[in-house]
Amino acid sequence: MASDPKKFVFSEVSVHNKTKDCWLIIDGKVYDVTPFMEDHPGGDEVLLAATGKDATDDFEDVGHSDEARDMMHKYYIGVIDKATVPKKRAYVPPADRSYNPDKTQDFIVKILQFIVPLLILGLAFVVRSYTKEKSA
Repeated sequence: MASDPKKFVFSEVSVHNKTKDCWLIIDGKVYDVTPFMEDHPGGDEVLLAATGKDATDDFEDVGHSDEARDMMHKYYIGVIDKATVPKKRAYVPPADRSYNPDKTQDFIVKILQFIVPLLILGLAFVVRSYTKEKSA
């Protein structure tokens, strides 16, 4: 008789969220996809984005082939205790540049986007009138 699969709780699985240590939860099963990170056709970023949550919807939305589904068996390491998986993933804001309340740089860029084309147009008129005077 086959031994029962190892049962993991969500907190155990969610810490495996790096390129060199990546576990996914798909259809109540836990997969260690670390060896597959470099070979994944969508890149390792796709797999990393699916960590820390139930990735079943992400997996199904892509429409993986039967070959991809068969390949999953070699990465299978156990099952997840579904009671420990949070219903919604907590929002983690992206690491972005610091907030700029006065928008100084944005304002300067918008002004330059307006002034530079006007300067070019003005220069074109000056050159045009200068060349017209020379030819007359």
